[in-house]
Amino acid sequence: MRLSVSPTRMELLRLKKRILLAQRGHRLLKDKQDELIRRFMPLVKETVALRKEIEEGLKKAFQSFVIVRMLMPPEFIEEALMWPGERITLEVSFRYIVGVKVPKYEIRKEGDIHNYGLATTSSELDIALKAYSDLLPSLVRLASLEKTLELLAIEIERTRRRVNALEYIFIPNLEETIKYIAMKLSEMERADLTRLMKIKEIVRAH
Repeated sequence: MRLSVSPTRMELLRLKKRILLAQRGHRLLKDKQDELIRRFMPLVKETVALRKEIEEGLKKAFQSFVIVRMLMPPEFIEEALMWPGERITLEVSFRYIVGVKVPKYEIRKEGDIHNYGLATTSSELDIALKAYSDLLPSLVRLASLEKTLELLAIEIERTRRRVNALEYIFIPNLEETIKYIAMKLSEMERADLTRLMKIKEIVRAH
């Protein structure tokens, strides 16, 4: 769609500068989009693999806990788990991937999960709790990856819309307008030339 502008030489020069900037911006955004996708795909593979690993780990941990419930009375389990022996601190930092600020979650553990008496507990409880505790860093890593993927996907979509807007709307509109102004200026030059020739003929006739 042609822009609504005056067909003047100044406007033509201005639009030519705009289209050069738009084409440069389009190239930069396209490069950014390609780099975002290039960085996005390995993270997807890592996330899928980690999720599968965690699901397997949770399955084994749950099976261990089922055995605990079979071997220990509920009140003994409740008493053993009443006071947490391990203190978990979540640390959040940030990094940039192609200009996108993404979080990195890490945990710091203090204490011991096995802070209960051994006389009334089964060794299976130790195994079950250790299985869950060992999975925690992977769960935090998975949360970090999934949040990163979400933010990158949003930026990829935003960049794609801007690339498409430049490529299919803004630049074609500028090109059409430049072509229109050039045609109008050419018509005006021909009209001026025709008028000059007629004036010369009138002058010669007199």
